[in-house]
Amino acid sequence: MNLLTEEEGKYAVDAAVSFVLEAVTGKKAAYSMPPAVFSEPRGVFVTLNSSGALRGCIGYPYSSIPLINALKDAAYQAACADPRFYPVGAGELETLDIEVTVLAPPKTLEVPAHERPNRIEIGKHGLIAEYRGYRGLLLPQVAVEWEWNAEEFLDQTCIKAGLPPKTWESETCTIQTFEGQIFTRTKPWQLHLK
Repeated sequence: MNLLTEEEGKYAVDAAVSFVLEAVTGKKAAYSMPPAVFSEPRGVFVTLNSSGALRGCIGYPYSSIPLINALKDAAYQAACADPRFYPVGAGELETLDIEVTVLAPPKTLEVPAHERPNRIEIGKHGLIAEYRGYRGLLLPQVAVEWEWNAEEFLDQTCIKAGLPPKTWESETCTIQTFEGQIFTRTKPWQLHLK
């Protein structure tokens, strides 16, 4: 995967802010023509945090649609349709921080199950666990934030999938790793809400 430049990352966050504002307030988002990389299929997640607590996080782990389309949908879903939370209200926008994570394509860990923890780099890899129709994903930054080791990260990814923690020890459980570029902005709404 070609990495985004800092300028492209800034554009991604600015666009996500506009898309969240449009979703929450109904006012049409104003954003400039995206750089060329945004027409490429890329996986992306948009995360909203309020005072350090998760407020919404939705995305696309696989690169099936152009990045700008995935970013717009992920921003809308994070603000209005994350099933774990009620929709973001206009009055709480000022409290939110936003994070955009652009993903590299996931790769299946092709090693025996007991070797999986040794192939995971905390802070670099995100995880996807899949077993019997259940699937869970955790972004690379989650293990760092919670100070998990590789086994704890695997356990928590299984739990996210609705599975028992040690399901990753089964040879029939598929574990994928992926990398992501993280672009963050703290309380970016002030310019837009005046």
